[in-house]
Amino acid sequence: PALWRDDETLTPTSTSTPTPTRRIQALPKTVVDRIAAGEVVQRPASVVKELIENSLDAKSTLIDVACTAGGMRVLTIADDGCGIHPAD
Repeated sequence: PALWRDDETLTPTSTSTPTPTRRIQALPKTVVDRIAAGEVVQRPASVVKELIENSLDAKSTLIDVACTAGGMRVLTIADDGCGIHPAD
């Protein structure tokens, strides 16, 4: 079953016809830059943990983790989760 419905992307405006809106809003560039400046990957394991949590949130039933050089060179995670709606 779908996790969203097409009509959920519509939001009513004051007196006009409903217009499409994104459920996930992009942050302003200034906020993105401030967040990125504070992000430091301490260990590849912390990245794997976060990405596996994302996979589980996406209702994945199969998660494949592959790495090279302990994750310092290549870290790949693939899953069968539902992902983000294309409109978002």
